[in-house]
Amino acid sequence: MSERKKAILQLLMAAVLWSTGGILIKLVDWNPVAIAGSRSLIAGFLILFYLKKPKITLSKPQLAGAAAYACTVIMFVIANKMTTSANAILLQYTAPAFVAGLSVWLLKEKVRWFDIVSVIIVLGGMVLFFTDSAGKGNMAGNIVAILSGFFLACVTIALRFQKDGSPVETMLLGNFATFLVSIPFLFGGLPDFKSLIGIVLLGTIQLGVSYILYALAIRHLKALEAILITVIEPLLNPLWVFIFDGEVPTLFSLAGGLVVLSAVVWRNIVSVRSANAVS
Repeated sequence: MSERKKAILQLLMAAVLWSTGGILIKLVDWNPVAIAGSRSLIAGFLILFYLKKPKITLSKPQLAGAAAYACTVIMFVIANKMTTSANAILLQYTAPAFVAGLSVWLLKEKVRWFDIVSVIIVLGGMVLFFTDSAGKGNMAGNIVAILSGFFLACVTIALRFQKDGSPVETMLLGNFATFLVSIPFLFGGLPDFKSLIGIVLLGTIQLGVSYILYALAIRHLKALEAILITVIEPLLNPLWVFIFDGEVPTLFSLAGGLVVLSAVVWRNIVSVRSANAVS
């Protein structure tokens, strides 16, 4: 298997694991910053075990990526508590639009016409996907979710800067930074047993393993390509809700999912054909 195909598979696996975040966060009855910090502590030790001998360079991309990562995960948990899970995911996935601009400015990566079209279609499809819940969220929570999307784009850019360096170590620093920020919020009462189970799952499966896969994959894919592939995450959220909570997706949700998936598949087909034509 080529490195590029392996990277796409790793990204798809990461997106599936990420997609469990919304329902798991809702299960945990605790302060959102405490949730973010405790799950990041678990994820940090998992990543440390994976790396064994991390290469901490404290380079600008590594530090910036770690800070952006901490902002991303904290704001996403807060958004899930302040607004609906659907809104939190939808608005975080404004990230492709931010990546499109930042990758041109900072990475000097060329954004082609089909990149722009796919971003527009993806965002339009996701509006369709969550149209029934778009007006139910708290405005402050929605703004926090958009900020989470911006910082997710910054993480993607920072990891691309380190494609030949130490992207996984950025996740390591980011998780421990998140825990340090959360320390003042950990003493407002301990969560119950069900919440503890949720935190462990969030830290290991949903965050630790997924970001290891993401950091490994980003070395072999362009920033915008990476963020577009992972848009299957918000499409899977309603599936987990249906399985564990019995909520049936609406016609708009199914239509939006089809639009987004079609856009991602179309973009990758055009990208491969364009690369083949150039070579």
